[in-house]
Amino acid sequence: VYIVSLQFLNVPAFRNVTLKCLTEVAGIQTSSTNTQYSEQFVVMFTLVMTQLKQMLPLATNIREAFKNGQDDEQNFIQNLALFLCTFLKEHAVLIEPKPELQNTLLEALHYLVLISEVDEKEIFKICLEYWNSLAADLYRENPFSSSHSPMLLSQQNFPPRRQLYLTVLSKVRLVMISRMAKPEEVLVIETDQGEVVREFMKDTDAINMYKSMRETLVYLTHLDYADTENIMTEKLYKQVDGTEWSWKNLNTLCWAIGSISGAMHEDDEKRFLVTVIKELLGLCELKRGKDNKAIVASNIMYIVGQYPRFLRAHWKFLKTVVNKLFEFMHETHDGVQDMACDTFIKIAQKCRRHFVQVQQLEVMPFIEEILNHIRAIVCDLQPHQVHTFYEAVGYMIQAQMDSVVQERLIEKYMSLPNDIWDSVIQRATVDLTVLQDLDTIKQLGHILKTNVKACVAVGHPFVLQLGRIYLDMVNVYKVLSENISSAVSVSGELVTKQPLIAGMRTVKKETLKLITCWVSKSQDPVMVREHFLPPLLDAILGDYRRNVPEAREPEVLSTVSTIVDKLEAQAVDDIPPIMDALFECTLEMVSKNLEDFPEHRTNFFRMLQSVTQHCFAALMKIPPAQFKLLMDSIVWAFKHTMRNVAEIGLNVLLLLLQKFSVDQVGTQFFQTYFIDLMQHMFSVVTDSSHTASLTMHATILAFMFSLVEEDKITAPLSTTAQASSNAVYIQQYVAELINTAYPHLQDAQVKMFVGGLFHLNNNIPAFKEHLRDFLVQIKEYSGGNSEDLFLEEREAQLKQAAKDKRQQQLAVPGIINPHDRPDEMQE
Repeated sequence: VYIVSLQFLNVPAFRNVTLKCLTEVAGIQTSSTNTQYSEQFVVMFTLVMTQLKQMLPLATNIREAFKNGQDDEQNFIQNLALFLCTFLKEHAVLIEPKPELQNTLLEALHYLVLISEVDEKEIFKICLEYWNSLAADLYRENPFSSSHSPMLLSQQNFPPRRQLYLTVLSKVRLVMISRMAKPEEVLVIETDQGEVVREFMKDTDAINMYKSMRETLVYLTHLDYADTENIMTEKLYKQVDGTEWSWKNLNTLCWAIGSISGAMHEDDEKRFLVTVIKELLGLCELKRGKDNKAIVASNIMYIVGQYPRFLRAHWKFLKTVVNKLFEFMHETHDGVQDMACDTFIKIAQKCRRHFVQVQQLEVMPFIEEILNHIRAIVCDLQPHQVHTFYEAVGYMIQAQMDSVVQERLIEKYMSLPNDIWDSVIQRATVDLTVLQDLDTIKQLGHILKTNVKACVAVGHPFVLQLGRIYLDMVNVYKVLSENISSAVSVSGELVTKQPLIAGMRTVKKETLKLITCWVSKSQDPVMVREHFLPPLLDAILGDYRRNVPEAREPEVLSTVSTIVDKLEAQAVDDIPPIMDALFECTLEMVSKNLEDFPEHRTNFFRMLQSVTQHCFAALMKIPPAQFKLLMDSIVWAFKHTMRNVAEIGLNVLLLLLQKFSVDQVGTQFFQTYFIDLMQHMFSVVTDSSHTASLTMHATILAFMFSLVEEDKITAPLSTTAQASSNAVYIQQYVAELINTAYPHLQDAQVKMFVGGLFHLNNNIPAFKEHLRDFLVQIKEYSGGNSEDLFLEEREAQLKQAAKDKRQQQLAVPGIINPHDRPDEMQE
């Protein structure tokens, strides 16, 4: 190391390869108790720093030098960043306690700050990872208590280690604030050509960069609140007075301000935000030109959307902000309206109760003002933006606890779409051809989508609105179904792709979505059963069966699932006609191959799961031939290559086995299907493409073997009279099955495996391990890789790691985005 550091580092031809070599050495981890190499690491560091100051003086403008440098020189800067970050992350703890080396440490950090300013993404990522690690480490060493304002703490009271890094961290804050990446919520961007446009494609690299920078800046804020606020406020004033005005500078500053939501004490946050919002609103008025206004507007919307705690505590600001969003909803610049609607819905979700209460100095709740002017507010919005707006207002109405007031609000809320709906229905009553007009069909689709979004937010009380349009909506469904069927019979299946027919299908889909949405949120199953179900089944069942496969809506199947899940046993009498209309024709669609009709496929098996779980008695009433088809479809499902379909199939099978095990007709079922099911289960257990479901396979097989061992199946499973009991027969049958499939296995191995299936069936984890040991034996013989047999465990470890990380993040105020946080940020 000494030779490498002294002889080759300052030779231009060798410096890059030398730094790479030193980085490898610096990355060697040593335990705190092992001091054998500690001194050598310290010496290496001082030698490198001595050489470095000669090669690259501390006063060098590294950002400019990099921009003007050759490839070799740029590589040197990147390699230097890697070395410094690696060494400091692993071994700074050796340097920090030595007073004589603290100046050298600060010089190394100064280099890193200068390198962090270099306009090259990969180099910045290297530095960012280190700054994140350092800031998190310093915070965890001594987190502040949130019981008092940290602004009151002077820097003299900081822990010694934090004081050592004080000046460097201030410079890092400035770098982070000046370079903050674009958050996902910001839709208005500046292109490389200097144009201000709406972003359509999500930049995942930028989003990941933002998350990492956001976390780093939150930790840096906790380490010195006052310094963070001072830097941000100073930069904001320079935007307002024009000395630093640019779109990029304003963007990065505002993204940084929005990113530290929750990191400040509430009183400090209030004072800071009042300044920020006032200055930005003033800037919006001050600036001329659509592009300038769009940039300022997008930044105001982003910041206010990030601080729901502040808005909830300050009604005047909340009202001002929402009115400003309503203004932005008329701004036709790309992306501004989308962002205004997205911010509005976030605020509505987090502050919903404040809109339905009469606030101080107000004469009525703000929701009344919104509903009074709803036509004027939404008049310039696109349909998808109107849907978002209606969902947002729905969250406010849902927060009104007085049912009489709430009903009046819902009527007023839906009056605009209802006026258009009534007009179309009146015209269609006189002349049904109105429902063959493309513009009318588009209108109906738009209105129904608005209703769906409103229902998502309002929940069960939306029954008032649904009841108003329900019968007309179902009748429109029937008419459109006939229109589609006649179009297909005249022009063939390709007609379903034409705009008019596609529009009609949209109306049908949205009708089903609306019913599904309300039923899932309904608190009155009797009302669903008596008032909503009969006309619905009348409209959808025959239509689904009659239609060509391409014109059948997969939402019919998911709607039926939702209804059965809600009604449970009350739906028993409706299952036979449902199965009669939907079962065979859908099975025919999805069983031809493994690819076609993926939505129908998933929804079909979910429907079977719901019926099996809640209406088992109804399955006893379907004809034997249809029941045989049902069993075939379940087997086909759990053998499916789509994992979600296979999992549903396994769940349905386990449900059936459990229900038949306590049912009087179980004996006949087991005599007919038990042996076949066991054979099919062993075929998927030994199929490497299904190893991710090993736990469920073990659960089902263990249950099946316990039924045999405990004599729960009273009739003989053997078709011959040779076996003395079912247990003996199954032992012989499984042994024969294994021997036939894997003739290389010894008799002793097979006997031990089959014995274990009986002995361990009351202990699922042990049973699963027994299965896995057997599968490993098979793989070893065939030369296959047995790692995939541990897929479930690896998935569980990743889930646990993610859960642990989230718990750590929740412990640090501000690390989790306020809209993802379940605590005080949620109203």
